Amino acid sequence: MRGGGKGGGTAPAVTLDIEPGEDPFGIEPAMRQLVLPAVRFLHDRYWRVEVSGAHHLPASGPALLLANHSGAIPFDGAMIVTAVELQRARTLRFLYDRFVENMGPVAAFYRKVGGAVASRENALALLQAGELVLLFPEGVPGVAKTFADRYRLRQFSSGFVRLALAADVPVVPVAVVGAEEIYPVVGRAESVGRLLGVPYVPLTPFFPLLGLLGTIPLPTKWFIRFGKPLRFSPAEGDGRSRMRAEAAQVRRKVQAMVNRLRRRRQSIFFG
Repeated sequence: MRGGGKGGGTAPAVTLDIEPGEDPFGIEPAMRQLVLPAVRFLHDRYWRVEVSGAHHLPASGPALLLANHSGAIPFDGAMIVTAVELQRARTLRFLYDRFVENMGPVAAFYRKVGGAVASRENALALLQAGELVLLFPEGVPGVAKTFADRYRLRQFSSGFVRLALAADVPVVPVAVVGAEEIYPVVGRAESVGRLLGVPYVPLTPFFPLLGLLGTIPLPTKWFIRFGKPLRFSPAEGDGRSRMRAEAAQVRRKVQAMVNRLRRRRQSIFFG
């Protein structure tokens, strides 16, 4: 693994210039435009997201973004997508777990705003189309962490290493701090989750005790950091042990970025 190229620029105007019907995964520019004010409010006002390192994102061409995962509900993905939109005027595509297909309206919404079912084929197709693609290598275990285990990254799946090699694209590590506390998970109702077709239902001090009121996320202070792009060299071999070693190295890098952001934050609710 070695360092990659670098980008530049500061917060250009947001433009959603995808033509309707041209995307095989069903993205709808009108839907993205409709939800943009809401996600900008969350980004700018509610969670007051401070973004750094956006110049590391390529101004054009494909790349894989790899982030730590948290929050019980994937607001972290929404804020990363919004940060890329605001800072680099690029559409960030994201992959979502297959269980989301059990929730038809949610899956339909995800597709309309830029998502695709997580699979190697879908990721490769998006990268070959020149897109930025967001992955959470921790998977479901990332969002299932309890409050006591917050910001302790789970093992990274090594599939992204093979994917980056196959597509010959850089990998951009991403660290998010703030999302772990919006829903302080104290337990998981896995049996209820199975009935609903999801891995688990999160239990927090406020949900289900306060009903729908308990689903309102807390207004924590967020930081998002985009790290320097990395590239994997095919000359180093492509065995499973190598893949796991590369994935572990990227995990350590993201963990170090998360740790630095946590030290920078003064408190959970203030910067």
